[in-house]
Amino acid sequence: MPLVLIVTGPPASGKTSLARRLAPMLGLPLLCKDSVKEVLFETLGWSDRAWSQRLGGASMEVLYAFIEAHLAVGASCAVEANFAAQYATPAFRRLSERYTCLPIQVNCSADPEVLVERFRLRALSGERHPGHHDYYAESRPPSAGRTEPLDIGGHVIECDTTDAVDQDALAARVRALWQQPGPRSGE
Repeated sequence: MPLVLIVTGPPASGKTSLARRLAPMLGLPLLCKDSVKEVLFETLGWSDRAWSQRLGGASMEVLYAFIEAHLAVGASCAVEANFAAQYATPAFRRLSERYTCLPIQVNCSADPEVLVERFRLRALSGERHPGHHDYYAESRPPSAGRTEPLDIGGHVIECDTTDAVDQDALAARVRALWQQPGPRSGE
């Protein structure tokens, strides 16, 4: 049964770091929105926040195409982004109507104060591509500590990243859910 591991949550919730460690532990290729977006910045250029948002939307569509390419050949994958329910729920539902798969969401969260500080430090670090426009003074930092999981069936694992996450235990939990019998999307 192909697995679609969805690592999501608000900005600065640690989802990228967690996904980059978790995917190899599970033997899954990892598809990240920001990686796609940065390729687009380097290929098409970057300018203002509106352009960043436009490329963000295009990056999401590329992610869904990559997920579909994996599912079309019965392959599993992990995907990481701050999925907005209004757009992501219909997209994942369409995929699950076409392909039998098991969606497992790792919904990252953290204390709001921790998110704001992580966001500030990330913006000031200079490590992210400038096309993201993570300039703290101009950006609105995350105000909520968590986002609601997507309504797409499968399983949801709530993961508070305020403190260190036991990655081995998380990987074991995903493996156990992946191997258990039961209804899957597409059935």
